[in-house]
Amino acid sequence: MSWTEIVIEVARNHAESLSDALMEAGALAVSVEDADEGTAAERPLFGEPGMAPEQAAWERSRVVVLTATDVDAAALIAEAIAIAALPLTPADLPFTLRAVAEQDWVRLTQSQFAPIHIGKNIWVVPSWHDAPDPDGLILELDPGLAFGTGSHPTTRLCMEWLEQHAPAGQSVLDYGCGSGILALVACKLGAAAVVGVDIDPQAIESARFNSERNDCEIAYFLPDEFNRDDGNQTFDVVVANILSGPLKMMAPMLCSRIAANGTLLLSGVLADQADGVIAAYASLLPLTVWAEHEGWVALAGRLPHGA
Repeated sequence: MSWTEIVIEVARNHAESLSDALMEAGALAVSVEDADEGTAAERPLFGEPGMAPEQAAWERSRVVVLTATDVDAAALIAEAIAIAALPLTPADLPFTLRAVAEQDWVRLTQSQFAPIHIGKNIWVVPSWHDAPDPDGLILELDPGLAFGTGSHPTTRLCMEWLEQHAPAGQSVLDYGCGSGILALVACKLGAAAVVGVDIDPQAIESARFNSERNDCEIAYFLPDEFNRDDGNQTFDVVVANILSGPLKMMAPMLCSRIAANGTLLLSGVLADQADGVIAAYASLLPLTVWAEHEGWVALAGRLPHGA
């Protein structure tokens, strides 16, 4: 089977509502791209991991609509304009058509995700690939909805820290565990006990699945469950790869989970946010920048004896 793409250029303030209306009108899929991509006018949309960007589209947006080949493109656009009640006419939205040849979409999607090498010996390997180094620390992880496949600089920084400070025989808490990738690394590095916590039930489900796949025994909790069942438990290593704002607010809670002489590792922090996060923890434990990668930093510090 083959398909057709309808390509429409539209102003930013209409891109999102038009996209939603096109889906309601019967489009198979809709994506929004920067119409100025590859030119001097190209403007990226920035957002921290787990947060939506402030703008949902570009100043000049390109809406790409996937349909069956027999769909009347002009009629589909007219119906979408009516559904969204846009102050436009079909003449305001000229379009072009692109043929989409039949492809093995599963194989095409899988080809975009190759094994990722992190640190000295860590490999994140999708299930459809063989591990490049069978003797390495292998994490079998498929891209999914939960944040954490090792591709983001903050995840990479935390994995590298764990590799260099192997928590063999220690207890580890991964707060904001996402896919469970950091908990998995800690477990495979010999941690005696590993716990993961996340506010997203879907992330917990994904993390449990990944732990079973990687033959790792890790306990996962939603925050309320964790506080109810393990309210006084402390850990030799506490890792939180979240965002700078939540990390500041959670400083007392995270520090209360660190065992005597234990270590805290934080990421999800941009380089220009590091001083603010360090200041938020200053009365609890000293943090320093351990490493920086692509504008992101990892902060680490040890809880003083008797704190």
